Amino acid sequence: MTVSTARAVDVHHLLDREDAGGVPIVLLHGVGDSTSSWSRVIEGLPADRMVVRYDLRGHGQSPSPPGPWTIDDFVADHLRLLERLGITTADVVGFSLGGLIAQRIAATAPGTVRRLVVVGAVAGRTDAEAAAVLERLQMVEDEGPMGAAVNSVDRWYSAEHLRAHPEVREQTIERMGALDRDGYTNAYRVLATTDLVDGLASIKAPTLALTGELDVGSPPRMSQTIADGVADGRAVVLGGARHSVLNERPETVAKEITGHVS
Repeated sequence: MTVSTARAVDVHHLLDREDAGGVPIVLLHGVGDSTSSWSRVIEGLPADRMVVRYDLRGHGQSPSPPGPWTIDDFVADHLRLLERLGITTADVVGFSLGGLIAQRIAATAPGTVRRLVVVGAVAGRTDAEAAAVLERLQMVEDEGPMGAAVNSVDRWYSAEHLRAHPEVREQTIERMGALDRDGYTNAYRVLATTDLVDGLASIKAPTLALTGELDVGSPPRMSQTIADGVADGRAVVLGGARHSVLNERPETVAKEITGHVS
């Protein structure tokens, strides 16, 4: 199966270590984030590999076309970017919504993915989990990104991290409040209504599924489901961490990614 790029937009991207050789590493951030969410992780990635990071549609400096969007719209954006950059195959790393998109890329455009890493990714929601995320979607539709931030900071960060970095709560709420409301809502709707568990068997790329031990929305069970469902998978759980492992454990995340793609 292939995804049409007819609805694709040209996303804003950054290249790190542009002159490095080997297979590029492409990073996909989560809903409400941007290329900056990978800044501390990149420091620990292989120095001899080019790293591509881009703003998902509706985020950062990328266009925000009218909704509704589907998961395949995000895939189309990704494939168009690879084409623009002349990249045929990459190691793909996705966080949260980016992890969902990365699953779909690996399943529908397998030739473009050499190795796959999904961090805090969703697969196999229970009925209760599906109902809970739809409630959060309703909150987002009613209140916008600010409502999501005020109600979710404690879901995203561990209590230990918030105690050590009390400024994170206010900074997160402020950052979320500045987001494009329509773009965030359209993206969150895709996250809340998409579950690709039935297509995991189509993923042939060696896969690392990584999550925090205390991640409520993407619990360890889901990472194990991904690892078990793909052709060649492995799950890693970061003890004591919640969802925002790119901020809480960037060195560990980078080490796990490096080990998998090297």
